Amino acid sequence: MSRRFKIICSIAAGILCLLLGMCAGSVPIGLGDTAAIVSSKLFSNALPEHIPPITASILWNLRMPRAVMAFLVGAALAASGATMQSVLRNPLASSYTLGVSSGASLAVGLTILTGFTLPVLPGYTLPLSGFLGGLGTVFLAMGLAGRFDHHLENTTIILVGMVLSLMVNAIFTLLTAYAGDKLHQLIFWQMGSFSGQSWSNCGLMLAVVCFGVLALMRYGREMDLMTFGEAQALSAGVELKRVKWILIALSSLLTGTAVAFVGVIGFVDLIAPHIVRRVFGSNHRVVVPMSALFGGGFMVVADLVARTIVSPQELPVGAVTALIGAPFFIWVYFGRRRRERYA
Repeated sequence: MSRRFKIICSIAAGILCLLLGMCAGSVPIGLGDTAAIVSSKLFSNALPEHIPPITASILWNLRMPRAVMAFLVGAALAASGATMQSVLRNPLASSYTLGVSSGASLAVGLTILTGFTLPVLPGYTLPLSGFLGGLGTVFLAMGLAGRFDHHLENTTIILVGMVLSLMVNAIFTLLTAYAGDKLHQLIFWQMGSFSGQSWSNCGLMLAVVCFGVLALMRYGREMDLMTFGEAQALSAGVELKRVKWILIALSSLLTGTAVAFVGVIGFVDLIAPHIVRRVFGSNHRVVVPMSALFGGGFMVVADLVARTIVSPQELPVGAVTALIGAPFFIWVYFGRRRRERYA
């Protein structure tokens, strides 16, 4: 099977997942009705008489922004995970390893407890605080790693990131003890949810994902070389320290923005890159965009399960991805150890 055919099939599967997320739910909406509603909204066409206005509102204002945001968040996390696994040469690495989730959680927790809101665009207060907290934690981890190791060895970066993440998580745990009636909001945000998304949020997330994925693809050759080892990359002329900073910053931008909008959702950045490498090989100019595509489709399906399996109630989507991702994590880790033992 040629790579082009695999890519075409993957794109078709991604579109199918997106349509499934839009059409399926407590109020099923057919593809024909979906097309008619979208045409009515985009081109001001008359809505067919058999489609109630409430159905059109459910699709356009609730389901479509939610499905699109789920796809974009999954794409951002998966592309970030593929990059971090290459940079740190660890199949279980992600931006979360360097403290994105813990930093974002702490910043959002402080914002919720203090009641702070932006004077302009108050609806973006939590996303902005989460983004700045996650990104700030990563840069702090990188700065500390640079102080201890001027060559920014992978083991140093991972160790500092994990220690810093544990420390920030401890501070967040102390905050939850004083959360009072805001405890439920803090916990639910930590588990992730796509409810209440808007088209403006989707537009901002789309811009970040397009910029991040294209920028990462630009460094595809460097990531390919780094996969074989730092010595190999240096001998091939890669400015290792500078490239690491750029790639980790781009990965953290993708993960931090995703976490800021929807909360902490794990394991997508682990699952998608591994599947893509098995199907498409290790060329990162293919791995990064295909990971984004697989991650987006997976996230839409996970969100569909989260909002329908116990309908009318809704599960945190982070819990759904964890139930799928935890066994996968164990399989990857112990499978790798078994291969190394018998190699």
